[in-house]
Amino acid sequence: MDSTQLWTLTDGHAGNRRQADALAAALDCGPATDWSLRPRLPWRLFAPHRFAGADNAFGPAFAQALDQPPRLSIGCGRQAALATRLLRERGGKVVQILDPRIDTKHWDLVVAPEHDRLQGGNVIALLGSLNPVDDAWLLQARDAFASFAELPQPRTAVLLGGSSAHARFDRSAFEVLAAKLEVSLARDGGSVLVTTSRRTPADLVAALRHRYVETPGLVWCGEADGANPYAGVLAWADRIVCSPDSVNMVSEACATAAPVFVFDPQRVSGRPRRFLDSLLQNGRIRAMDTALAAYPVEPLRETARVAAIVRERLAA
Repeated sequence: MDSTQLWTLTDGHAGNRRQADALAAALDCGPATDWSLRPRLPWRLFAPHRFAGADNAFGPAFAQALDQPPRLSIGCGRQAALATRLLRERGGKVVQILDPRIDTKHWDLVVAPEHDRLQGGNVIALLGSLNPVDDAWLLQARDAFASFAELPQPRTAVLLGGSSAHARFDRSAFEVLAAKLEVSLARDGGSVLVTTSRRTPADLVAALRHRYVETPGLVWCGEADGANPYAGVLAWADRIVCSPDSVNMVSEACATAAPVFVFDPQRVSGRPRRFLDSLLQNGRIRAMDTALAAYPVEPLRETARVAAIVRERLAA
C-alpha cells in the first residue's frame, strides 16, 4: 500500500495507543500523526454513535483537520471509532481496532480479537492484541538493556498487572504466585526481572519491594525506579510468568521466543478467558506451576499477519 499520509487516533490510553502504533509501524507507510482525543459531552458517552454536531466532538483543531483527511487513519478504542467514522465520511480510508459495538459498515476494516467473536466481511480477527514485538524489536531491546546479559540464568521475567473486570489479581493472589516461584528459584537459581503495571495494587507493590532483595535481578514498580525496563525484560527472559488479567501483556509475552506461564488462568472469566483457553489449547502458554519447565515455542506474531491483510484489502 502506497500512502504518504497516516494518522493514528486513540483516547491516549497506553494499551490503545500501543496497538494503533504497532499496526501503523507494521504497515510501513512512513511517519504517522498521532491524535490523542479528548471528546466532549455528550459524544464521550455515546461514541461511536453519530448525531448532529459530531464534527465538533473532539474540539476545533480536529474539526478543522476533517477538511483534509489523510490517506489512511488507524483508530483504536470506542472514542477513536467516532473519529475514524467521521474521517471515512470525508473520503479517507480507515481501519478501526477493537469492536466498535455498532455495525462495522461504518469503517473500511475492523481489526478485533477472536475472543470478541465479531463477524463481518470487513472484520480481520486476530489471536490476542496487536503489539510491536518482533525479532527486530527484541534485538533493539537487548542492545538497550545489554547489562541484563550479566544476570545469572535462567532469567525469569515476572509481569504483574492487577484486578480487572474479568479477573482478580491482588496481594493474596500474588503471594500464591510468589510461593510457586520461590520453589522454582530454590531449585534452579538464576535471576528475576519483575515489572508491574498501572493497575498493580499499592499493597502488592509494597510487598514486592522486599520480596527479592537477595535475588539477582531487578524489581521495577514505576518511574521512581528509573527507565522502564519492560522491553529488555521481554528480550532477555529465558521464561516468562504473567498474571492472567491483561490480554495485551500476555500477547506481548507470547510474541517472544520464551515459554510463558500464566498464573491461575481459571480465575479469569468472559472474553479474556476465551483468549487464554485458545493459547492453552494451541500450546503457546501453560498454567504456572513450580516446575516452569521449558517447552517448544512458536512466537505469536499476529501484527505482521494483520498488516499484510490490511495492505491487500485496502489496495483491492
